[in-house]
Amino acid sequence: MADFTKILQQAQQMQGKLQQIQEELGNMTVTGVSGGGMVSVTADGKGQVRAVKLDPSVVNPADIEMLEDLIAVAVADAQKKATDLAQEEMRKLTGGLPLPFKLPF
Repeated sequence: MADFTKILQQAQQMQGKLQQIQEELGNMTVTGVSGGGMVSVTADGKGQVRAVKLDPSVVNPADIEMLEDLIAVAVADAQKKATDLAQEEMRKLTGGLPLPFKLPF
């Protein structure tokens, strides 16, 4: 029975560390860019977009589609960087073992 108790304690410790990592990710930021830096998107480590910055030169009312594409690419870049950051933080928790699942963001 002692082994089961020990496993339960380890699971609780890991759950606490996981919660701590999730909180830390919420405080970390990544930046995705497109158009050579004319569009930048800042997101937290969980992938939630926090800010969008546009260079005035990309705001052309006659070409809204280009601006939409640049924003979409910058958001995707920021979210990929957030996913990579989260996976790196999780590797710290798992001792470098690769995660067998995709994170939910």
